[in-house]
Amino acid sequence: MDKHVKLISVLWIVYGCMGLLWAFIIFSTLIGVSFIPDISEEGIYILRGVGVFVSVIIGIFSLPEVIAGIGLLKKKEWARILAMVVSFLNLIAIPLGTALSIYTLVILFKDETAELFKAK
Repeated sequence: MDKHVKLISVLWIVYGCMGLLWAFIIFSTLIGVSFIPDISEEGIYILRGVGVFVSVIIGIFSLPEVIAGIGLLKKKEWARILAMVVSFLNLIAIPLGTALSIYTLVILFKDETAELFKAK
């Protein structure tokens, strides 16, 4: 069971970092496009506002995934609960989020895994 928990933790860290990378790409792209000279004043504000808003939302959802992964590596009980919550939220993120969430929930709900976290 320990190998599964380590795999889940690494996968959540990678998945969360991918989300943070997408947030940065979206932010950079929309802010960069707003500097095109032929865009109207309203367009500049809309592009920058959407870039910041979307990036912050993606970051808010991605950061707990990274935190849960790091906590799972350290075998913290709070990380197990956080990973379950993040898994439930990511069930609608087809296909990678759904697959990772199902795998996480199957492993973390087992009694053996709960004992592994209580032993630390």
